[in-house]
Amino acid sequence: MLDPPDRPAAEIIRDQRPLVLSSDASVAAACAAMHRRRVGAVLVVGENNLLAGIFTGRDAVRCLAEGCDGRNTPLQRVMTRNPVTLAPAQTAMEALRLLDDGGFRHLPICDEGRVIGIVSRYDFRAMEHARLNEESRFFEVLR
Repeated sequence: MLDPPDRPAAEIIRDQRPLVLSSDASVAAACAAMHRRRVGAVLVVGENNLLAGIFTGRDAVRCLAEGCDGRNTPLQRVMTRNPVTLAPAQTAMEALRLLDDGGFRHLPICDEGRVIGIVSRYDFRAMEHARLNEESRFFEVLR
């Protein structure tokens, strides 16, 4: 069995059904779907079900603060385009490093551009977080 910090992303998302909407869906529809599913992000797909972007709670707040009309604003206008992604064979530690380095909370898992899942900081085990903290302290000492 793999050491927990080396488990592949595919194992983390094994039974997942990520929330996916088309890029022409409205902000209001995305927010309603996020609320219903109790998730913090929508993976936005374009042609051929390829990942086009991600829409998160942070994007919703920014959109509303800027005065957009959620019912008439399509996700393609306010989503984060071309988000950083992870391949299913990459490890939990690689995912945590990307989340930490990028300062974001959600990371799409894609296979050749096709959405297969999403991970957030809450999907990782305490041991994985502890290992990331150890690595961070080690690199701080090196500076």
